[in-house]
Amino acid sequence: MLVMLLALLFFGSKAIPDIAKTLGKGMREFKKATNEIKRELDNHTSDIKKDINDVSSTVTKETSEIKKGITDNLKE
Repeated sequence: MLVMLLALLFFGSKAIPDIAKTLGKGMREFKKATNEIKRELDNHTSDIKKDINDVSSTVTKETSEIKKGITDNLKE
């Protein structure tokens, strides 16, 4: 309440709506930029996640084949 009273005294009643409008625009632009950065990061990290999953799948498949080969050799 005190802050609002000080703002009213310092800027005047006519300037406060303009200040609020400017702050609103600034916050909107900041949120838009933040969302764009998040989207870019998600796009780039999804490619990395796909590559990691592909490598992991290949390693798991090859490990299974090696284990099968070892157990088959031990049975013989």
